[in-house]
Amino acid sequence: MNGEPEARTVYRFGGGVSDGGAGDRNLLGGKGANLAEMASIGLPVPPGFTISTEMCARYYEEGESFPDSLRAEVANGIAHIEGITGRSFGDASNPLLVSVRSGARVSMPGMMDTVLNLGLNDATVEGLAAGSGDPRFAWDSYRRFIQMYSDVVLGLDHGSFEEALEIAKEDKGVHLDTDLEAADWQRLVARYKELVEEEWGRPFPQDVHEQLWGAVGAVFGSWQSERAKVYRRLHSIPADWGTAVNVQAMVFGNMGDSSATGVAFTRDPSTGERAYYGEYLINAQGEDVVAGIRTPQYLTRAARERAGAKAPSMEETLPEVYGQLAAVFDRLEAHYRDMQDIEFTVERGHLWMLQTRSGKRTAKAALKIAVDMAREGVISEEEAVLRVDPSALDQLLHPTLDPGAERNVIAKGLPASPGAACGKAVFDSDTAEQRAAGGEAIILVRIETSPEDIHGMHAAKGILTARGGMTSHAAVVARGMGRPCVSGAGAIAIDYKNKLMRVGGIEIREGDVITLDGTTGEVMLGQVPTIQPELSGDFGTLMEWADAGRRLMVRTNAETPADCRAAREFGAEGIGLCRTEHMFFDPERITNVRQMILAYDEAGRRAALDKLLPEQRSDFAEIFRIMTGLPVTIRLLDPPLHEFLPHEEEEFAEVARASSVDVETLRRRAGELAEANPMLGHRGCRLGITYPEIYEMQARAIFEAAVEVAREGAPPLPEVMVPLVGTRPELSIIRNLIERTADTVFEEQGMRVDYMIGTMIELPRAALQAGAIAEDAEFFSFGTNDLTQTTLGVSRDDAGRFLTHYVEKGLYARDPFVSIDVEGVGELIRIAAERGRATRSNLKLGICGEHGGDPASIAFCEEAGLDYVSASPYRVPIARLAAAQAALRAKD
Repeated sequence: MNGEPEARTVYRFGGGVSDGGAGDRNLLGGKGANLAEMASIGLPVPPGFTISTEMCARYYEEGESFPDSLRAEVANGIAHIEGITGRSFGDASNPLLVSVRSGARVSMPGMMDTVLNLGLNDATVEGLAAGSGDPRFAWDSYRRFIQMYSDVVLGLDHGSFEEALEIAKEDKGVHLDTDLEAADWQRLVARYKELVEEEWGRPFPQDVHEQLWGAVGAVFGSWQSERAKVYRRLHSIPADWGTAVNVQAMVFGNMGDSSATGVAFTRDPSTGERAYYGEYLINAQGEDVVAGIRTPQYLTRAARERAGAKAPSMEETLPEVYGQLAAVFDRLEAHYRDMQDIEFTVERGHLWMLQTRSGKRTAKAALKIAVDMAREGVISEEEAVLRVDPSALDQLLHPTLDPGAERNVIAKGLPASPGAACGKAVFDSDTAEQRAAGGEAIILVRIETSPEDIHGMHAAKGILTARGGMTSHAAVVARGMGRPCVSGAGAIAIDYKNKLMRVGGIEIREGDVITLDGTTGEVMLGQVPTIQPELSGDFGTLMEWADAGRRLMVRTNAETPADCRAAREFGAEGIGLCRTEHMFFDPERITNVRQMILAYDEAGRRAALDKLLPEQRSDFAEIFRIMTGLPVTIRLLDPPLHEFLPHEEEEFAEVARASSVDVETLRRRAGELAEANPMLGHRGCRLGITYPEIYEMQARAIFEAAVEVAREGAPPLPEVMVPLVGTRPELSIIRNLIERTADTVFEEQGMRVDYMIGTMIELPRAALQAGAIAEDAEFFSFGTNDLTQTTLGVSRDDAGRFLTHYVEKGLYARDPFVSIDVEGVGELIRIAAERGRATRSNLKLGICGEHGGDPASIAFCEEAGLDYVSASPYRVPIARLAAAQAALRAKD
């Protein structure tokens, strides 16, 4: 490297040394940065070091190998731990054992690998036994290490090790791991080593340095595991961030009844209540809590009593250590100014902190914690707005189970993630993904979930597990995803082979419908009715704060009265897209629409349009009433004709009866209208230019409805939008038609209403010609669905076959139909906005594609200077919060 010294890649913490801190998250990962921070403020953190995220990228660049400079730095890191602990790595009489853990910038619970008890071998296990005075603990730790290392590093089937453990317990006549004694563990270690040699073809590694480098490579390697890739894709985490590796002195929660391990939150992650929340296990290591192998106990006495549990809480069994832990909770929450998720170990009465991070929480909890902390003076109202993930609000905006409905409760587990879900029971993640892709609502039922289930958990509406606690993998991941989850439902027996579960005498087979209540932990047979959510309290408070901070207006995409009312309840400030063609799919109207389309001449079309006019007028009048005083953007007819043409014999017969034309003539006409590419065919303004009577009827319906409602004392604000314009002359022709129709209606009615005429920018040519088009347009609404299709040359209907692979390979950061392609589509929006406003300075600008409900796209709209976004009704609150966050971040 041209003689320059290698950049530093190893950062120490503990023992009065802290080479990093909370601000080094990108370099050290979240875990490493927080370990360094906790050490720097004097909390009891076992010493260790972090290999930076930059080395992860280099590891892959160099063919999954380590540079010599890293080996030297790691040796110094090991020496740092040895100096503080007084133990030596690989020393047979006084061995140092370490954990090797991952740590990305953002928490990815369970997605990457960990190795504990590293440094044990046939010699050091004897030293650990002698030094601890507890041979049982030493041999238990050794068997754990072999099992974990063989799975994570050597890639061996962990099932064979589990089977050997079960056989050992059966032979002993016991049920719990803790009932096995030192000699039992020693025999099991011998069996484990035999399994390694049988399956790996080599003896289990005895060289502790070989063990260490194998584990470091495995952690880096897990960044590219399939489950990690899926998680990153679901949470929009860039692949080039990489993970750090944390090597830390082991502390042991499995050294008898004065030792323990646990996971805790400084507030309840499900409800947001200001109360310590967590679980622990006496005489255990951390994996026992999260894996659901043993049933954990409650942290606090109050939680135990609330649950009616008999096993004593940590507050009762280890009161002195619990008091120390509670003080640490308060200190960490005050330091980080957020609810913390904490891992801890108690080694023979001594408390050690292994991790802290901002805890994942449900949307309900996120709202309550943000609002409470603002009221407590810990954070400002603006910070509270920035704390809540807009997408998480989706959990709150959908129905919950009707408390008055009859429930056939067949089992009860832990309320691991709130909300209600109903669907068909499925027992493996691949099937869950396949059936969900086919449109079925699925409940994933597992004995316990593992990181390999990530795709099935995402596809499912809810998750049910037979084992595991409130901090198990299923619970943590479900809460992060917003999926209702019931865990630890011990009464259910799951038979994977036959794809069924049994509860007492009840048998539920794959495909049978069940309902979960993640708030109560109940499992019900069949479907339970739901009710709409109450959007007040903390939700209402945060939305008030958000609205005070945002600049962008938020409208909705809606054309039915129900959607319009829902959008108003969610705070919509008008309609940004009323798709009139959606109004014609009604069975009562479709025949008249088909008659209009199939007519050979204007007279035939007008006959059908005369039947549609009063229905359209009634539609618009009701929408204007619901949206009183708010703008309503109505897009004139934009139907890909193939969606309306008849296909079945009975459909042709109905149109024939309505139009007095024989079926064969209609069939010929349908054949003449068929298009090779309907999405780019005879639709939008092209339809209005060739058949102006269609847009004339719609304009008349709009203005007659507007006058009708205005006479009632609530003047509407109609905005007439012309779709699929590519040239100014197209818009000029349609604008003249609309204005003539408006003048005629106003003269007939003896009353005028204000209105605007604009266009939908959804073709690249329109964006480039925006300066000319703005001569005739008072507003632009960017139709980002079609603008994305026409800019990328990709059909949205077919893109699912390959776009996922593009995202996985980094060709697109996110699916461009979900989040705006800023470099391509976004650049066209910027060009159109600039050129349009150069012509008409007060040109109103908004977007009305599905991107209007995507937080990242909304941030782009704020930066691009648009006036509003329009989202589907249930995403209006998401858009309001995202718009506020974008405005607040723009101020910084």
